[in-house]
Amino acid sequence: MAPGSKAERKAALDAGAWMFNVVTSVGIIMVNKGLMATHGFSFATTLTGLHFAMTTLMTLVMKWLGYIQPSYLPLPELVKFAFFANLSIVGMNVSLMWNSVGFYQIAKLCIIPVLCILEIIFDKVRYSRDTKLSIVLVLIGVAVCTVTDVSVNSQGLLAAVIAVWSTALQQHYVHHLQWKYSLGSFNLLGHTAPAQAASLLIVGPFVDFWLTNKRVDAFNYTSIVTFFIVLSCIIAVGTNLSQFICIGRFTAVSFQVLGHMKTVLVLTLGFLFFGKEGLNFHVALGMLLAVIGMIWYGNASSKSGGKERQVYPTPSEKSQKHGALSSQSELDQKV
Repeated sequence: MAPGSKAERKAALDAGAWMFNVVTSVGIIMVNKGLMATHGFSFATTLTGLHFAMTTLMTLVMKWLGYIQPSYLPLPELVKFAFFANLSIVGMNVSLMWNSVGFYQIAKLCIIPVLCILEIIFDKVRYSRDTKLSIVLVLIGVAVCTVTDVSVNSQGLLAAVIAVWSTALQQHYVHHLQWKYSLGSFNLLGHTAPAQAASLLIVGPFVDFWLTNKRVDAFNYTSIVTFFIVLSCIIAVGTNLSQFICIGRFTAVSFQVLGHMKTVLVLTLGFLFFGKEGLNFHVALGMLLAVIGMIWYGNASSKSGGKERQVYPTPSEKSQKHGALSSQSELDQKV
């Protein structure tokens, strides 16, 4: 295949991966908003456990059909990943409960600088000036259009710090495990989804009772609520898979930076379907700055020296890794 056609194919696959993640992420946000805001199902941690249970079912079916080949992930690595991932979910829910919406949004924006620190320390990544400035512009734009009231308290600050660092560690770990153990997205989900489903379905009801003072088993499950829960779980399979595909193809920082396009889309859809009373000049300005920053980041980070590792594997290591990953990445590309 000619170099030009290879580059075009990669660009098409990259765009498809991002679109897959954006569509599923925005879809699950809109469905969950209807489920929680309209129908009062406020058990977010238990719902996430159901999401991973459905994802586990999908991976089992894929294994049975022969699309997922046997792979290896050491138990200590699996335990660490599940711990960071579940702590991220619980931490974000607690942070939202204990903090104002404005401070919660600021905490979420802090995930990108933390991921940059992790990549600099563990992956020896260097960022060019343009890449750094583009990240700052995205953060400013998203902050302008989402942050309103900001109030801080000690327990809320602690919850936000735990949520930010656990989320950053979980996303950085996705890329690390895929690379270190030559795991495709399906393989990694096949290892991690059952562990997260089991732990969240055990702990989730207690966490949700602590957060909402309501019991998940005492909720009135009407047919429409059940439909929304099943729909949310189905979309979550795509969300979980697309996250692993995107982080595997790119990095956790790129996933976070360009992922703020979802924030802009959710705001836009909210104005279209739920009223335009929140749409004003500073929100529109923030959305514009964020989009410009994302385009700038994509251009700056793709240039030579825009974002590069200082330490590279040897040619033999590269060829071994490429051979192990190529068969697994074929399935990701088909998705």
